Amino acid sequence: MRHGYFTRVGGVSDGIYRGLNIGTGSSDDQTLVAENRRRVAAWMGVPADHLLTAHQVHSPDVVVAREPFAGPRPKADAIVTDRPGIAIGASTADCGPVLFADAEARVIGAAHAGWKGAFTGVLENTVLAMEGLGAHRDRIVAVLGPSIGPDNYEVGPEFVARFVEADAGNHRYFRPSKTAGHSMFDLNRYTVDRLRKAGVTAEGLGRCTYAEEELFYSYRRTTHRREADYGRQVSAIVLEKE
Repeated sequence: MRHGYFTRVGGVSDGIYRGLNIGTGSSDDQTLVAENRRRVAAWMGVPADHLLTAHQVHSPDVVVAREPFAGPRPKADAIVTDRPGIAIGASTADCGPVLFADAEARVIGAAHAGWKGAFTGVLENTVLAMEGLGAHRDRIVAVLGPSIGPDNYEVGPEFVARFVEADAGNHRYFRPSKTAGHSMFDLNRYTVDRLRKAGVTAEGLGRCTYAEEELFYSYRRTTHRREADYGRQVSAIVLEKE
């Protein structure tokens, strides 16, 4: 298996997209985006059209990929495969990219887990989809890549209420912020805990996309600066041919 949590370093985009912007949904020059994606695919050891990312919509939906997508990318937030040479990835700019692998069954997954996707079950659904391809959850290893950290993710009271109403134990993922009535949310811990509760071995890299500007794009940082748009980094995994 080959995998990478890519940063923004090493690409050809410029301006607010400076670096390795792979965001086809951004307003960046799509010729440059295509070259950035080609570079990622080359590192993964696959042709450019074999690097697959879904049209992410903050859903719990998962697709199985056994060949390059034909036509428009499917609307989903996770991809699983058991086919060598198909690199699957999650595009992020604060949300959590999670890569999954059952090395024995040779089944892999990639999920885009922002708060909404994690809250509505994209992580658990990825595990189920991998099981459908022959994986066993007690053998699956999942690692959360760079995402916004708890020191930079401020949320309002209605956000906290949504989580606590779903599970009173969710209060442990929040702490008071400097803004009255607001809280700081630990998306990383929430994501890893949900993965472990699903029965897989899980860890997080502990890298904050908001704080580490030289390495990562960040939607929230861009919003705070009132910039027009933002780039996206990718995290990807592939089964190499035996």
